[in-house]
Amino acid sequence: MKKWLKNVSFLILLLKTCFIFGQETSAQKRIIIDVGHGGKDAGAIGINGIQEKDVVLDIANEILRLNNDLEKPLDIYLTRYSDTLISLSDRTKLAKVLKADLFMSLHCNNSDNLDARGIEVYASRKQKEFSKASVFIGYQIERALCEAIGYESRGIKFANFKVLRETIGFMPSVLLELGFLSNQDEGSYISDKNNIERIALSILLSIQKSIEL
Repeated sequence: MKKWLKNVSFLILLLKTCFIFGQETSAQKRIIIDVGHGGKDAGAIGINGIQEKDVVLDIANEILRLNNDLEKPLDIYLTRYSDTLISLSDRTKLAKVLKADLFMSLHCNNSDNLDARGIEVYASRKQKEFSKASVFIGYQIERALCEAIGYESRGIKFANFKVLRETIGFMPSVLLELGFLSNQDEGSYISDKNNIERIALSILLSIQKSIEL
């Protein structure tokens, strides 16, 4: 029963989006933003107790708000809209059911080295149909972010993360590490509401540009 209750919000979202998908006739680009961690999984804990799960949810919600203001908004869905824990399999399942044009997972970094800084983008280590597109989109997003907020680039990297491994055969997919919460400068920067808006806008506009090319 507890497991069912924990996942009820995701099931409602899945049913709702499947209905919308069935009724939709437009050629709008569909984006799945995977909001990392959630619930009992706080993710990285940074300076002043800042939690990764909260930071990425704030960024994702700001992306939604800004998207609604666009003349031609993208069709964006989040894997979670509140502080809940959604399984990795359910996150990728949502993207495949909705036949997304892009899967993007939001995270923040952490390190014992307090000087570690910068933005990383990960693509799947598996070579599939959408591997090149993933690297291209990841590069575009990272470059836009670094230019917009002044973070250092740590480059495009490859990993076997489950959310990437299970989506790369169906759509371009990337995982963003949006700076180090353990770094004093970056942790403080990403805790500011105005900077959350800058990060969200940069991600949104770079997605829009990348998928139109």
